[in-house]
Amino acid sequence: MAATSAPIKVDVGTDQLISHAAHFLGKAKKDVVELAVREYIESHRSEINEGVRAALSQLDGSSASAISLLADVPTDRLQDYGGMPAASE
Repeated sequence: MAATSAPIKVDVGTDQLISHAAHFLGKAKKDVVELAVREYIESHRSEINEGVRAALSQLDGSSASAISLLADVPTDRLQDYGGMPAASE
């Protein structure tokens, strides 16, 4: 399966840093970004895992808990935003 790519947007200053690094390392900009992101994620893995565990602890298998987590709205406040549809809907 061929690798696909997706565009990302960075500010002008960051793009210049990437361009300079790529030039002086003799690499493509996309390679510099890929390596940088992988290194960043690896160095912050424990924080990411902690966030995942915190999110999972909020889920109880209900649609309300999933919507609450995704919308960043406490389940007891979902009714204020229109509530949850009845199971038959």
